[in-house]
Amino acid sequence: MTANKDLLQIALTASVHAGKAILQIYYRDNSIKELKEDLSPLTEADIASNAIINDYLMKTPFPIISEEAKSKDYSVRETWETCWIVDPLDGTKEFIKGNGEFTVNIALCKSGKPILGIIYVPVLRELYYANVPEKKAYKTILDTKHEPITSFFSDQDLIISSKKKSNKVKVVGSRSHMNQETMNFIAKLKDENKQVEIVSKGSSLKFCMVAEGKADIYPRFAPTMEWDTAAGQAICSAVGLKVISKDTNKILTYNKKRLLNPHFIVRP
Repeated sequence: MTANKDLLQIALTASVHAGKAILQIYYRDNSIKELKEDLSPLTEADIASNAIINDYLMKTPFPIISEEAKSKDYSVRETWETCWIVDPLDGTKEFIKGNGEFTVNIALCKSGKPILGIIYVPVLRELYYANVPEKKAYKTILDTKHEPITSFFSDQDLIISSKKKSNKVKVVGSRSHMNQETMNFIAKLKDENKQVEIVSKGSSLKFCMVAEGKADIYPRFAPTMEWDTAAGQAICSAVGLKVISKDTNKILTYNKKRLLNPHFIVRP
């Protein structure tokens, strides 16, 4: 295997084991919708997932930026050419609602660009992963024991982005963060005589929908952090899609001084 595939295999294993740990808590607490103010099951799931991921990634040469780990000062981080960016539980509102639309996100970034990405959907046992330099992204379905039904990196699991040209535009938006700016964006599409269909989805699954061709565009005009988007951007980049800053029209970059992302659009 290449170095990237070896690293991707480590991250794949980490994401699946983290997802299994999250599910133990998710299914144990059947009253997720009635979480106490301290959100204890959610916090427990976050911590459990983060600990497992760290155990795996710390065996690699690269440092970790994680939502659950206090970020190093930029004077330290700016020396990191390559680093992991991790969200151990993306889609907290979806976890609380009990709708299953939450994910484990792991990305490896080099010189500010995602080169590997993994998104695991524990409830559905769907594993998305990408090797950006090879321009390959995959979706592998796991069995009830969270083992792959086919081998990883199988050609039959390759994600092929749709290149269709149509007047119909399927816009995927956040299930929890639809706002007026997004509605204005959709209205503009309609003004261009586009037939717009809106699909709501939680967490980083929105990136996956665009990558798979189940949606055409994903506008995100609300705050996100680097760990919310790095893995999804890797998967989209591998199939030829772009994650563009709304303000600068440039590709999103990572390990910035401020880990807050600008508003962005995922598109061909």
